[in-house]
Amino acid sequence: MDATETRTEQPEAQRALALPFEATALLEGLRLWVECESPTFDAAAVNRMMSLASRDLALLGARVERIPGRMGLGDCVRARFPHPDGEMEGGILVLAHLDTVHPVGTLGALPYRVEGERAFGPGICDMKGGTYIALQAMAAMVQAGIATRRPVTFLLTSDEEIGSPSTRDLIEAEAARHEVVLVPEPARPDGGVVTGRYAIARFNLRTTGRPSHAGSALSDGRSAIREMCRQVLAIEAMTTEACTFSVGVVQGGHWVNCVATHCDAEALTMAKRQADLDQAVERMLGLAAGAADVQLAVRRGVTRPVWEPDANTMGLYATAKGLAAKLGFAISHQSAGGGSDGNFTGAMGIPTLDGLGVQGAGIHTLQEHLLIDSLVPRARLFAGLLASV
Repeated sequence: MDATETRTEQPEAQRALALPFEATALLEGLRLWVECESPTFDAAAVNRMMSLASRDLALLGARVERIPGRMGLGDCVRARFPHPDGEMEGGILVLAHLDTVHPVGTLGALPYRVEGERAFGPGICDMKGGTYIALQAMAAMVQAGIATRRPVTFLLTSDEEIGSPSTRDLIEAEAARHEVVLVPEPARPDGGVVTGRYAIARFNLRTTGRPSHAGSALSDGRSAIREMCRQVLAIEAMTTEACTFSVGVVQGGHWVNCVATHCDAEALTMAKRQADLDQAVERMLGLAAGAADVQLAVRRGVTRPVWEPDANTMGLYATAKGLAAKLGFAISHQSAGGGSDGNFTGAMGIPTLDGLGVQGAGIHTLQEHLLIDSLVPRARLFAGLLASV
């Protein structure tokens, strides 16, 4: 039986769906992860989070390996669980990241807290919550003696929030050894899962002007900041139904009394189809400065390929849908904007199911939270998948 077939009638799957998770206990453990801040660009902070997760995985009997980071970024963790069939190829890869967009110190403005049916904290929804319940699903199965259908490996990465520039090769190499990939990124707003993702490309821009004293010789200068502002407006005006363009980072100048020589920016474009993204890349690389005495350089950064669902991915969804129905809720599916490492595995043709994490909102903001009543159902769903696919 392959990954396209539903296996919701297996006795092991039925046992997995009945595992006795408790939201209070899940939150208690998750709080430790949330309060271990791990922004992508702080390798030491990310590595502290990797150490915390490594210990949790080791306690479950996994063989844990630490993979050194590169490009100045944090380490990764690979954990393989014992299985009666050994560490054969064709297992389940649980693919998740532990880096966040929130700088160290965000806990001051966004402390872990519970308010009614919501739990708040940096990275709690994207995606420490989903990763933690995936780990706890595995823990509960180990403790209950419930076998997973295939050998299970967790790969926890350190740079997903910046497009996975240092880990894409690792992700693709590890995924190629597996039959199924499960990604506990946040669920869709309605609780649905993700069966495809849009293509994404990032760009680095630099404008170069001509310096002068802003007080005594303003007209002699040509401001790189002014030129970048013009470019930002032009870039974001290119947004259409087929493809979006946005600029999220701008840095320029050093002294307020100097006309800026350089200004740097980072832009992102996202498209539902690869052909649309390819056209967007051409437009970005074809941008030109607005005057002869200023310069513009555009360099293409990391890219996530479009992931379009195939029959095997839809078979995974059918299994998840059947399991959810047995748990008493329905799950939809859709292709989604906002990249994940599932872009890579799905584009490789490996059956991939994404959006298996917690429900919540406010992702990447100081209102990031999860819905507490999603914890137990999503943990049981994940356990059911581990037993079924």
